[in-house]
This record gives sequence, structure tokens and C-alpha cells, in this order.
Amino acid sequence: MSITAAADGSALGNPGPAGWAWYIDEDTWRAGGWPHGTNNMGELKAVLDLLEATAVDADQHLHILCDSQYVINSVTKWMPGWKRKGWRKKDGKPVMNVELLKDIDRALAGRSVEFEWVKGHSGHAMNEAADVRANAAATAFSKQQDPQVGPGYRGSEGVASETAPGASSTAAPADDLFSLFDQAEGEPASSCSTAVEETVLVADGPGASDFEQVAVREQALLGDRLRADPPSAAELLHPAFTEVGTSGRRYDRDEILAHLAPLEGVEAEEFVADEIAPGVVLLQYTTHERRGAVHRSSLWVRENDRWLLRHHQGTATFGADDAHRDLRGR
Repeated sequence: MSITAAADGSALGNPGPAGWAWYIDEDTWRAGGWPHGTNNMGELKAVLDLLEATAVDADQHLHILCDSQYVINSVTKWMPGWKRKGWRKKDGKPVMNVELLKDIDRALAGRSVEFEWVKGHSGHAMNEAADVRANAAATAFSKQQDPQVGPGYRGSEGVASETAPGASSTAAPADDLFSLFDQAEGEPASSCSTAVEETVLVADGPGASDFEQVAVREQALLGDRLRADPPSAAELLHPAFTEVGTSGRRYDRDEILAHLAPLEGVEAEEFVADEIAPGVVLLQYTTHERRGAVHRSSLWVRENDRWLLRHHQGTATFGADDAHRDLRGR
């Protein structure tokens, strides 16, 4: 016997209201999410919840259809090495989304599980069904509504319909970067605009490291909310900000802000931060886009107790003849 299911995640703005879902058939699916999260969080949570829900049939082979190479590589390639290094990467930096990954590792014990990559938004029926439900959950959280959680898995205990909104099955991992949104309540307001104010409060929550502060700001600049509001985005850019786009062209701050646009279909992962001098952090990560991967580097500097983006550069791995995309979304 074998169980085949699709698992998917969705984040509006990435980060932003986030959802996850797995789907077997119209009578067997489940969804949930968080007020704030990332695509990667949603993808991982969908896999974790699927493993937990199907544990009642642990003797059956589980075939997981997934459109996230980040999830597949994390579970099948990178996780053994991370575990040996105390859940740290080769450079010694902590693994992102570590609590979700640890839970997945435990849920995999004794199971026969196979991952298959499927191209997202390509008409694959089960993948589309999971995607629709994950997106619906994210949309519900964006409207401060309860998501449709689905019937769950036949025969499993604690099906989704019995889980109250905000319960542990939909709560963000305690050690995850974006759990800091929950720590923003009661903090004094700054003079920033609303979107930037929320970002700053999240990043500067109690115990937040320089890495967390910089990573939250960087991901906010990749999100649709700030990119649709150039004046707010400007509050995170240094007055002397420059960018070298994937085309090799250099842009100044005014050019970037004048052409800021959403980054459709872009997923960021593998953030690595290094303090190269007091108050100076180099953040490196990869974005996966329609034409391939782009390696990105951002230099953040701390001035007057504020982290500001001083320089950004993208290096494309796809051909020079392809259309190039830089921080402006072009």
C-alpha cells in the first residue's frame, strides 16, 4: 500500500500572512497557517503535518509531491550534515527554520517516505489543489479570518477541524525568525511609516541578534508590501545606497526607488550573515526565479541605532542573454 499526497506553502509578500496545505483527495486534506511567515515555513509545515497525520498508517509508503526544491534538498540532502554539526551549516551559521526541520526529522523515523519534485503552477492537479488551499489559508490570515482547515486524514486523531485557530498546529516555531512578530506587542512606536514600523519592531524584538535584525529587513524589502510603498522602502535604504544588478548595471538610491516593483515568483533561501566589522553585516542568500537562481549579497550598516542597506548586488546563474532582474523587480 502507498499514500500519495501533495504538500505546498504560500506566503503573501514572503514574508507575510502565510499558509500551508497537503492534499490527498477532496475528502482528505488539511490546511493552516500563521499571521506572519515565509514560503519556506509553509512548505516545511505542510510536510510535517502530513507526516504526523499519516502516522496512523506508518507501515504504508508515503509519496510526497512537492514543488519546493528547498524542502526536498533540506530533508533528503542537507539535514544529515546539519544534524552532525548541531544543526549548523558548513559555515557554522544556524540553520533557518530549525524547529520545523527537527520535527520533520523526528516524524520521518521508521517511515518509508519518498519525495518527488513537481513544477509549481504547471497544471499538476494535486499540486494545484494543495496550492489553492495554502493560498486560501494565507489569504484568510491576511484578512484576520479563520482559515478553512479541511477534514484531515481519515483515522488520525486531532483532525484539523478540531484545532482552534492559534493552537500549536498553526503556531509559528518558537525559535523561528518570524516568531518575533509576536514580540512586537507593547513596544514603543517609532517615527517610521506603518510598514517599516512593523518591520523594525519585529527585527528589534527582545533578544534579536544582528543577523535577525538584518534578515527581517532584507526580507521585508523583498515583500510586496514595502515594494508597493517606495517611501516606506526608502526608510531602510542608506542615503548613499547603490546596487549592481544582475545585468551589471549600477543604480543609485533614487533610481531604485523610482522603479521599485514586485518580485513575482521569487523565493529566497539559505540566508548567511557575517559581521565584517562592528556595525557592518554582510548578508548573502539565493533567490530562485523563473530563469534560474540568483546569488545575492547585501551590505547593511548600523547608523544611529538603525540598520540601513548600503549596497546590494545580484549575480545571476542563468545566461547573459536572459532578461535580468535586480532589486527593482526588473
